[in-house]
Amino acid sequence: MQEVLEAFPGAQRALFRRYHIGGCSSCAFQPLETLEQVCQRNNNLDVTEVLAHIQTSHEQDAKIFISPQELSDLLAKDKSVRLVDVRSREEYEAVHIPDSVLLSQDVMRQIMGEGTNTRPLVVIDHQGRQSLDAAAYFMGHGLQTVRCLRGGIDAWSQEVDANVRRYKLD
Repeated sequence: MQEVLEAFPGAQRALFRRYHIGGCSSCAFQPLETLEQVCQRNNNLDVTEVLAHIQTSHEQDAKIFISPQELSDLLAKDKSVRLVDVRSREEYEAVHIPDSVLLSQDVMRQIMGEGTNTRPLVVIDHQGRQSLDAAAYFMGHGLQTVRCLRGGIDAWSQEVDANVRRYKLD
């Protein structure tokens, strides 16, 4: 599974969404297990079908990403774009993209209660790895124009705004 997750970072989300595998302790899998082993102990699922689903989900995930330069261009054209940062409060307070908001319960309620599902929303994380989970949540609740910043704030600082400091997580 470790190799599957490295090749397809959203594989766990895809497995959980369709087969309820890997989302909790009762259906978890170990990194050293093979996909075949996981399929066998989950109702003998067809490995080829499961792998095809993971690949399709990976392709769909790729379409959600927006490059830092594309986001910069979009922000210049459309002032209604909402930037939602899903990093920790400490990370956000240390450095963030101007006009972004830190995701909180209040922000979540505001987004969901706004009454529009077409206002562009871009989810930001550190390096573009965790934002897909938040995007999937918003999309699952009917928002239609949700994107994730490819490479996260780290790529933004390298490709668009060098004034946004880079950092590493331990």
